[in-house]
Amino acid sequence: MVHSFCVNDRYFVYDVLGASLFEIDELTNDIIKQDTTEENDLISALAEKYSTEEIKESLSELLELKSEGLLFCEFDEGSIKKPHDMTVKSLCLHVAHDCNLRCAYCFAETGDFGGQRGLMDLETGKKAIDFLLKQSVGRKNLEVDFFGGEPFMNFDVVKELVNYGREREKEYGKEFRFTVTTNAMIMKQEDIDFMNKEMYNVVVSIDGRKEVHDRLRKDAGGKGSYDTVLKNSKKFVEQRGEGQYYARGTFSAYNLDFSEDVLSLIDNGFEQISIEPAVVDEKLSYAIKEEHLPAIGKEYEKLANIYLEKRKNGQWFNFFHFMIDLEDGPCLYKRLSGCGAGCEYLAVSPEGDIYPCHQFVGNKDYLLGTLDEGLKRKDIMEQFACNNVLSKDECKNCWARYLCSGGCSASAYKFNGSISKPYKISCELEKKRLECALYARAVESQDAIDPAI
Repeated sequence: MVHSFCVNDRYFVYDVLGASLFEIDELTNDIIKQDTTEENDLISALAEKYSTEEIKESLSELLELKSEGLLFCEFDEGSIKKPHDMTVKSLCLHVAHDCNLRCAYCFAETGDFGGQRGLMDLETGKKAIDFLLKQSVGRKNLEVDFFGGEPFMNFDVVKELVNYGREREKEYGKEFRFTVTTNAMIMKQEDIDFMNKEMYNVVVSIDGRKEVHDRLRKDAGGKGSYDTVLKNSKKFVEQRGEGQYYARGTFSAYNLDFSEDVLSLIDNGFEQISIEPAVVDEKLSYAIKEEHLPAIGKEYEKLANIYLEKRKNGQWFNFFHFMIDLEDGPCLYKRLSGCGAGCEYLAVSPEGDIYPCHQFVGNKDYLLGTLDEGLKRKDIMEQFACNNVLSKDECKNCWARYLCSGGCSASAYKFNGSISKPYKISCELEKKRLECALYARAVESQDAIDPAI
């Protein structure tokens, strides 16, 4: 299976199973769209636009790539073994079901996840660390993400849990990678020092331009948070050095020109950037709707050119959705099933309840167990383990299946009531982002070979 597409008036073809990528001309693109390699059929279908000689030549080149195993690759996807060991290697610890912001698009209902506001105590956190150590049989590298709400409202406990994890990992012969997601509102210098020493990755939430950020990211008193977030985030990034981080923004129907928000983040010194669409009830005024997709597609194409131009001219930055590795990317299992929610990756509430991921916390239908009682709903875990691109009807024949891994189970459940039925708008956005990522990779690779291009 191949997918041909056009970005910024340039044509490309991507082989789904072989992960090869080529730039092509419009004629070759038109041939591929015909979904046949029968010469006479192609000549008949394209005669009004191209000469017979042009069609024959282009078809010959395509068939040569096929004979070399570079396009139209085949293998029996049904023979792929889907692992079901459900060995946990990653936890999202909800150390705070409370937040000092009231962001309108927050999936966590402004931090309380639809329940009581509260903080995880130290003993519950230690139980979670111990739970992960015991569940991760055969795994050396483990991940713990401190999440909220706003984790810095309980950062003393975070620090103690990191220290506890460092002690315990030695006993078990394992290694923890700790991460934290924060709005940076109450970040202090001592916190920055601690993160730079102990946190493998830090995600800072900031939406780009001041007017965009302040419209939907207000504090509990209704005041915009941009000035404080920007000041603290810049201070952190300036001291981060080579450590990993992301400035993570959200765009909505209010800012479909979100490339301007990326530029604003770049101008403020951020080099690692992610801008995600708001996933909210489509009845809300700022929700992304199907009618917005063409404009968003054009904006991603514009952003791809900004990305290429700045990286080429010494203003280097990473955009999360344009980072794609066709040679040494994720293993087959990751490409089949994505993040591992519900089997490899679990979330723990402040009370010690265990859920498939951070976005299912509070949904009692998906309560897997507790830290005290253990995992009781292995049947739900099995559902997640079997929920992959080869089992989802919408994914089986999608060209993007091994790049997007089937999308977010939480979004699927939120909009369709099933973890196995992907959310259509998210799918369309992901496919466009992937086309732009492939375009950027192809152009950047050509520039590396011939800087004059």
